[in-house]
Amino acid sequence: MDSVANKEIKRIGVLTSGGDAPGMNAAIRAVVRACTYYGIQVYGIRRGYRGLLDGDMFEMNARSVSDIIYRGGTILQTARCHSFREHEGIVKGKKMTEIFQLDALVVIGGDGSFKGALELAREGVPVIGIPGTIDNDIGCSDYTIGFDTAMNTVRDAIDKIKDTASSHERCSFVEVMGRNAGYIALNCSIAGGAEVCLVPEKPYSLEVDVVRRIIACRNRGKHHYVVIVAEGVGGTLELAQQVKDITGIETTATILGHIQRGGSPTVKDRVMAGKMGVKAVLALKNGEINKIVAAQGEKCVTIDIEEALQMKKELDEDMLLANDILNV
Repeated sequence: MDSVANKEIKRIGVLTSGGDAPGMNAAIRAVVRACTYYGIQVYGIRRGYRGLLDGDMFEMNARSVSDIIYRGGTILQTARCHSFREHEGIVKGKKMTEIFQLDALVVIGGDGSFKGALELAREGVPVIGIPGTIDNDIGCSDYTIGFDTAMNTVRDAIDKIKDTASSHERCSFVEVMGRNAGYIALNCSIAGGAEVCLVPEKPYSLEVDVVRRIIACRNRGKHHYVVIVAEGVGGTLELAQQVKDITGIETTATILGHIQRGGSPTVKDRVMAGKMGVKAVLALKNGEINKIVAAQGEKCVTIDIEEALQMKKELDEDMLLANDILNV
């Protein structure tokens, strides 16, 4: 796949794919401004891989990305593209890069987006990925753009839910996003002072891990309780009803949903997006292709895309222990 690594990069395309995440605009801005700095032409591709197949792209410059750093969502928009899951779609995508004379693609998104990028790389299209997903579930990277903003949105919601729950003897179930990963749930459980946190990575018993804990809290004199449920666990409405039936405590269920994707990105997300965007352009300029930009500690590194997609990430055992101790 690296046979074109020595080709000079003169023109690139940038797209956002999959679910949007706060900080994607900051990443687009960083890519465009780094390209401007190094004299590389850059084309924005609208609506992700669907826009690539349609040839829906336009030339960008430093002015194109003014005043977008604080905006949520993505100015390039994003869309699911079922055609890109087929070989014919990949071949058509490659053809469009040739028609627009793109020497490489920068893909901002999650693992599904990177799988599409890998298929393009196998067809000879140089790619580089920037992790942008609120789920923080990219195995090769300690951090993904959008994660911090989403957590702050959830923490704010939990604080508000606790305000109203404290006026009643009520158990509030709060479902948060994260697909099959519990990073948002676990962090927000600790930050929000939840009594219970359920994540897909850790099996649980309704009677022992939920009901008994809530009853223990009630026996200590508490009058309100918060249970955080990661969306990968599911069944939040049913769980709330089961706890009500067993304990007699009034329960409510709140599914926060796509509110977690919105909002102005936090400082951390803006800074990480800037660092990752610049790193992606520098990598291409230096002949590094078919890589994922990954956060490792405070540094941004590049990892081969095939290797990156095989890497797995697990919840920190120390975080799980800390959550159990703090929830007592």
